[in-house]
Order: sequence, then structure tokens, then C-alpha cells
Amino acid sequence: MELSKYFQSIIEQDRCPVVICNMEHEIIYMNPSAAKKYAGRGGAGLIGRSLLDCHNEKSGELIRKVAAWFGESEEHNSIYTFYNEKENRDVYMIALRDASGALIGYYEKHEYRNRETDEMYCFGE
Repeated sequence: MELSKYFQSIIEQDRCPVVICNMEHEIIYMNPSAAKKYAGRGGAGLIGRSLLDCHNEKSGELIRKVAAWFGESEEHNSIYTFYNEKENRDVYMIALRDASGALIGYYEKHEYRNRETDEMYCFGE
């Protein structure tokens, strides 16, 4: 079964921003949430540009170090990078690997700590 359309739908429906980069640090995909969050910096127009151009020198160096760490071992797949107090979220970098385990890129994963405010579902109750 071809799963790519399902995986794409999962990422595109995610309320958290997802920015995927290849190993040259080029932004190759942004989900709608990321395009909206980074609209002031160019939004979806950032696709094809270097992620390193979107960060200061110190952050760029940390991104390079994490990418190198991912390349050291197939077991190096996730690292906690920081806590954003203003938005109450944890941020991780996640390695992306092909079926053989080769490192092909990475993405930033956001996990918000805020309690859900959407109304819970209620069918026929």
C-alpha cells in the first residue's frame, strides 16, 4: 500500500509547525501551520532557501552540530533543543532516515504544553 499520501496528510493537518530540511540545510517542505507561523519571514516562500539563513550565527552552529551528531549513529534520532517559555512549548530536532537507515534530513518538532481548549467531541450524548 502506498502510504505517502497518508503521511503527507498527517503532517499537513498537524497544528504544530513542521519544517523539513535536507542535509544541505535547505528547506524542502513546510506544512500550512509552519507557513502561517513564519509568514513574517517569508512563509512558504522560504522553501528552497537555507534554514541557516533564517537563524543567527550561534543557532546555525548548533544546527550544524546536531546534524553532525545525527550522522554519527543510526541511534541518534532525536534531541531536545529548547523550551519556548512565551509559547509554552518544547522543541526537538528529529533525524529523517531512508529505509536503509541513511540520514537524509531532519525536522523540528514542537510539543505544546498548554491544555487543549477545543471542545471535546460529543456524539449523541
